Amino acid sequence: MEIKKGVKFATTLFASAFVLAACGNSDEPATEQSSAASSAVTSEASSAASSEASSDQAAAGDLQDGSYKLEEKNLDENGWRVVYEMTVSDGKITESNYDYVNENGDLKSEDEDYQKAMSEKVGTGPADYIPELNAQLEETQDPSQVDVVSGATHSSESFIKYAQQLIDAAKEGKTETIEIDN
Repeated sequence: MEIKKGVKFATTLFASAFVLAACGNSDEPATEQSSAASSAVTSEASSAASSEASSDQAAAGDLQDGSYKLEEKNLDENGWRVVYEMTVSDGKITESNYDYVNENGDLKSEDEDYQKAMSEKVGTGPADYIPELNAQLEETQDPSQVDVVSGATHSSESFIKYAQQLIDAAKEGKTETIEIDN
């Protein structure tokens, strides 16, 4: 009797793992796939990592005025790459303009088809989460205080990492474009 229960349990476990793995394979925008549960776990992990980084974070007043830029060199698997410009005035972040562009120079936050497909799949799209991330940084002045957006975990984590790189550049007044070989 115990052997039958063990076999049933192992079979159920294997089938569940197979179904979950199969659900992750989709033609929808791959960089933004996540379930609410995995986003929550990733959000907690990201928050913990960001909290550690916040001890290294200088006050916004330590930033030198100017325009700071960061760009990824290569397109991702969906045909997008990050472009990010941050403006500092009076030692504070006054503008955060994080977005993605495709090879034609179109912005992901303005791509209605991408917005629709992603919103249907995960409940949010770039027209929603990109302005939210930018606004959070402008408000908090600290990337470690930016919340990961559920359904856009990868973009949120990328935003936080790149915002910190721009802040580090602003501390030193380095206005050269940071190029990321992604």
